[in-house]
Amino acid sequence: MHENSARAFWITGPLRGELRETALSRRKSDQVRIRTLYGAVSRGTETLVWRGAVPATEHERMRTPFQEGDFPWPLKYGYIAVGNVEAGPPELLNQKIFCLHPHQDRFVVPASAVSVLPDGLPPERAVLAANMETAINGLWDARPLIGEHIIVIGAGVVGLLVAYLASRIPGTQVQIVDPLEDKMKTAEELGFECVLPEDAISEADLIFHASGNPTGLELALELAGFEARIVELSWYGDASVELALGRAFHSKRLKLISSQVGHLPAAQRLRWDFTKRMRLALEFLCDPVLDALISGEDNFENLPNILSKIAEDHTILCHRIRYAAG
Repeated sequence: MHENSARAFWITGPLRGELRETALSRRKSDQVRIRTLYGAVSRGTETLVWRGAVPATEHERMRTPFQEGDFPWPLKYGYIAVGNVEAGPPELLNQKIFCLHPHQDRFVVPASAVSVLPDGLPPERAVLAANMETAINGLWDARPLIGEHIIVIGAGVVGLLVAYLASRIPGTQVQIVDPLEDKMKTAEELGFECVLPEDAISEADLIFHASGNPTGLELALELAGFEARIVELSWYGDASVELALGRAFHSKRLKLISSQVGHLPAAQRLRWDFTKRMRLALEFLCDPVLDALISGEDNFENLPNILSKIAEDHTILCHRIRYAAG
C-alpha cells in the first residue's frame, strides 16, 4: 500500500461490503494523520445501515462525521476509531486518540476532531467511547434521582452501560432485563442483577428501553409505576412500532421520552458541548471492569465477512476490530 493511501470499508449493497483503497489527502497544519489501532461495530445503528433499513427521511440526519457516499449505498460508514497520531501538531504527536470516523486503517482529520485518551484508558477499551456517550446522554434525558427503582430493558452494550452508570447513583435499585441468560454473567461482572422478563420487578420509577425490539417497549409500559419515566434509547430504522397505549398509559400518567445522542439535552446545552461530553465518556471508561463488554475481536480484513454474524447474533456485545498496527 502506498504511503498516501489507506484501506476503508465500504457498504456496497444489502448485507454486502468490501475493503477499498482510498487516497489520503495532504495534511494541513491544523490536521492530524491517524494510524488506526482498533475499531468496533455498533450492533444498533450500524447493522441497520448494513441492512439498508435507514428511512429516506433520515438520510441526512444519520450521516456520520467523515462519511463518504450516500444512503443506502455505496457508502463508508462507522463512528468508532481508536488510533495513534503519526503526524500533526507537536502536542498531539504519538498520542493515542478516539475519533468518530468510519472503518479505515489510516485517515487525516482536523486536530479538533480527535480526543486524547486519558491516562489509565487502554486503546483496546476506548472503542466503547461512542456507546458510553449514548449512555450518558440517556441519563441526562432521564434525570434519575437518588433512591429510585430503575429498570433497563435490553442487556446490549448501551443498556449495560446505562445500568452501570445508574447503579452508581446512591440508593438506586438497578435491574437489567433481557431474555438471553447469557447476558446475566456480564451484568454480574458489572455489579448489578440481570433477570428474565418474567422475573422483573414492577412499579419502577424509571425505565430505560434499549433492546431494539418493540416487545421490550411493551414490557416497559407494563413494569412502569405511577408517573414513571420511560426513556426510549432504541432506534428502529424504517420499521413501524405498535404500542398498547389504551391500557394504563394515561391513567398511570406515564412519560415516554426520546433520547438520541446527536443532540445534547436542553438542560446541558449552556455548559456542555460534544467535546466535553466525549472527555467525560473517556474518563468513565478507565474502569477495568468494562472490559467485560468486549465479547470478541476480528482483524480489519475480516470485516466484510463478519458483519452479518454480528448483526444477527444477539449474544455479541462489543465486537472489536483490530488493525494491523494494533
